[in-house]
Amino acid sequence: QVYLVESGGGLVQAGGSLRLSCATSGGIFRMAANMGWYRQAPGKQREFVASITTTGITNYADSVTGRFTISSDVAKNTTYLQMNSLKPEDTGVYYCNAVRTKFLSFNYWGQGTQVTVSS
Repeated sequence: QVYLVESGGGLVQAGGSLRLSCATSGGIFRMAANMGWYRQAPGKQREFVASITTTGITNYADSVTGRFTISSDVAKNTTYLQMNSLKPEDTGVYYCNAVRTKFLSFNYWGQGTQVTVSS
């Protein structure tokens, strides 16, 4: 069974923090080359936020560098996104993504969790 379930979204004031979690089925978590977070603001396209490889290499969008931190807990098959110093422009639906591009490739998405940052 494949699942990616996001949680941790909510309403926060500008300058505040949230931590998003993405619980993933074990097989997908172990096979994924990259676990990532994307977001989609109203009326805009989905955009990359952050990713982490199986070896712990991280990558961030310029807009969140220095404020967001992606991490993973192998024992819990869970990927996290710690978001600090939130801004109103961080508002959107945040999606977890698991991708594997080689043998037995896949690209799975969670259902999303809403993050709203008030000014």
